[in-house]
Amino acid sequence: QVQLVESGGGLVQAGGSLRLSCAASGRTFSSYAMGWFRQAPGKEREFVGGISWSGGNTYYADSVKGRFTISRDNAKNMVYLQMNSLKPEDTAVYYCAASRTVVPGLFPSTFDEYEYWGQGTQVTVSS
Repeated sequence: QVQLVESGGGLVQAGGSLRLSCAASGRTFSSYAMGWFRQAPGKEREFVGGISWSGGNTYYADSVKGRFTISRDNAKNMVYLQMNSLKPEDTAVYYCAASRTVVPGLFPSTFDEYEYWGQGTQVTVSS
């Protein structure tokens, strides 16, 4: 069992930065791949990016590549999403999620591949 709690959301102007944190409980945290998703009003939840269980590999959606960075600290049971050069279209509720789904050569990037979810944190980017 893994429980996830996000924090760090807020209101920021376009071009600004935010760092989201995801605190995980459970002794098996380091065995999970971790993902970040977001959901804007009226839209489906979408994959933002993810990080492998070891932290050695990261994956990003094209819409955030080069602006967002995901990292993790398994000793602290934490995952981070550093968001730079924010745009109004980044406005959404951001969720962290944990996955044990293993598909050779692929990183889990769909809702159904994640077993545990946080409650989400709101990010609003003003123009």
